[in-house]
Amino acid sequence: MAKINLLIGIHNHQSVGNFEGVFKEAFEKCYLPFIQILEKHPKIRLTLHYTGPLWEWVEWNAPDFFERINALVSKNQIELLTGGFYEPILPMIPETDAIGQIRLHTRFIKERFGYNPTGLWLAERVWDPSLPKILSASDIKYTILDESHFTYAGLKHKDIYGYYITERENFTTAIFPIDKTLRYYIPFKLPEDTIEYLKKTAEENGEIGITYADDGEKFGVWPGTYKWVFEEGWLERFFNALDENSDWINLMTFSEFLDKYPPTGRVYLPTASYEEMMEWALPAEAIEEYEKTIEELKAAGRLEEYKPFIRGGFWDNFLAKYPEANNMHKKMLYASRKVNSAFKVNDIKGEAAKKELYRGQCNCAYWHGLFGGLYLNYLRHAVYKHLILSENAADEKRHQEKEIYLEAETIDYNSDGFKEILISNPYINTYLSPNYGGGIIEIDFKPKAFNISNLLARRKEGYHYKLKIAKNNEGSAAEPVSIHHIIKSKEEGLEGLLYYDWYNRYSFLDHFIDSSATPESFARCNYKELGDFVNQPYGIEEFSFLKDKSDGYIILKKDGAIYTEKGAVPVTIRKRFSFNGNSGMINAGYSLINRGIIPIESFFGIEFNLTLLAGNDESRYYVLQGREDKKRQMSVSGDFNDINRISLVDEWSKIRVELSYSASSGLWVHPVETISQSEEGFERTYQGTSFLPLWKLNLKPKEEWEINIKLNIK
Repeated sequence: MAKINLLIGIHNHQSVGNFEGVFKEAFEKCYLPFIQILEKHPKIRLTLHYTGPLWEWVEWNAPDFFERINALVSKNQIELLTGGFYEPILPMIPETDAIGQIRLHTRFIKERFGYNPTGLWLAERVWDPSLPKILSASDIKYTILDESHFTYAGLKHKDIYGYYITERENFTTAIFPIDKTLRYYIPFKLPEDTIEYLKKTAEENGEIGITYADDGEKFGVWPGTYKWVFEEGWLERFFNALDENSDWINLMTFSEFLDKYPPTGRVYLPTASYEEMMEWALPAEAIEEYEKTIEELKAAGRLEEYKPFIRGGFWDNFLAKYPEANNMHKKMLYASRKVNSAFKVNDIKGEAAKKELYRGQCNCAYWHGLFGGLYLNYLRHAVYKHLILSENAADEKRHQEKEIYLEAETIDYNSDGFKEILISNPYINTYLSPNYGGGIIEIDFKPKAFNISNLLARRKEGYHYKLKIAKNNEGSAAEPVSIHHIIKSKEEGLEGLLYYDWYNRYSFLDHFIDSSATPESFARCNYKELGDFVNQPYGIEEFSFLKDKSDGYIILKKDGAIYTEKGAVPVTIRKRFSFNGNSGMINAGYSLINRGIIPIESFFGIEFNLTLLAGNDESRYYVLQGREDKKRQMSVSGDFNDINRISLVDEWSKIRVELSYSASSGLWVHPVETISQSEEGFERTYQGTSFLPLWKLNLKPKEEWEINIKLNIK
């Protein structure tokens, strides 16, 4: 009988910022029982990867698990993979951080298990042709990628065996291709089906190496898999089947195969990831067209023929698809520059700062596909928290522990071709975008490492049309359906909540609103905007920040218009933002001038989009006019009159945000809630709350209207 070498790799990961209960449940339902069954089958040999956040949780909460892993390593039953410790997308972070993350992970494994890993798990299998240089600098000999990467390079399924060599500037790396059929068979098909597939492959190709590598969460965490894999014994039966067929199925680790067999060939792979990721990275409209094309080719029986030439986007496009992901990514790059500049020589504080930076590079919150990712506000919050903590350490080092300082710079912070203004003191970071409505895109309260402006706008997604057909279809008890094919909704009527924003959810955005608008139509973004200010460019009229001065200000100006039935009326808005180094206060002075020849009759509103993370939590609420006896949770909508003071209170984080202004207004409040998909189905997610103070304007020609606003965080 023909023999075959089977290489099995299991990748286990939980994100930075995930809930304690998620870690615990995944450990108890997946990671621990998998090892317990593996211990009963000493002939089963495979390769395991655990990410840094998971290692850290286990070390604190289940240290005995380390002894189990150590015993398996000592018996040469398992091989451990390194990687970026906090699971970053390596091509998307600075090279020095990528090497630092890999070395941190390698050192962790050496210290705990006395093992020197030479293979690397590449987060989300996001490949870039520049990676061989980074991997070589980190003493990595091999990594593992999907069959799709090789397909895009023109290879066929029959070529997906053994390993290939690639290089950049003579820095070489071995790459093992993952067999796509095995990826979809294990653990969703019966063990006999997998054995039959391996037998057929061995008969057709002889003694080759065939790779299965995928997420460990498929073995107990994905919907329906715990019952299937453990309660109904799939894993036990699979290992038994491998034991029973060990005369022709030889289980090897990747490094053993690398030492014993020559490469299958040389390959140069394009920038790519696994198929689903590349689809998710496309714009929403393109996803629908892509899926339609795939279905048409399937129906015509031509998909495999055209597969090398049909692909989705690539990971970087998430930064174009979601401005919030781009802002977070650029925050990470900015923090990296500050940390690596401040701590040129490693010391204890420098190592701690870099760890916080590395935690803020965990990939999960930067993108969205099947998993919640970017849509989960607590994951984004964790990224910002750790980036702010790393920045705080760098600022403390740079300012030599000064109690008071104020600094400002104008740079193209988010790489959009326009300059932003970044203001920082010991209490807050404030990032202004003159080009985008003269609004504030980020407000960090540094003592609590909390970004109170961390909202995600409501956008059309390529899967929203599926809400109409959403139903529970998790599959029969016999075989669970792959998570990629489950369509269900966690709540009835979500299709009726699909509202889309036409602007980003920043603060200090200026609206001229038609009198026909209502709080409900404004909340749905289905109202008539009369002005051209919300997302349009303002100019910088004055910029006054002097070195060693604790006070500074910026004046932004826009000559725009209000478009009425009588024609366009020219309007000038000036807003003066002032700061000092001794508080978390933002002072904004507004001036509106009617430059036309006819009166202006309109509602003028200044929108604030703020978050305390939870919409329905009694410890997070807002209060109007100081009425502490009337606390409203952050998801509570409202239409109020005679308001000039709004207080947002987070008792959990001990943060209070005070928003006050010099003339009483009407006030529209509504939660910003998105509809997205996750591994558990379509769900509604609270992103933050929109507050719109609204004034009725009656401005005669050449008349000026003024308002003063204070936003204070303490």
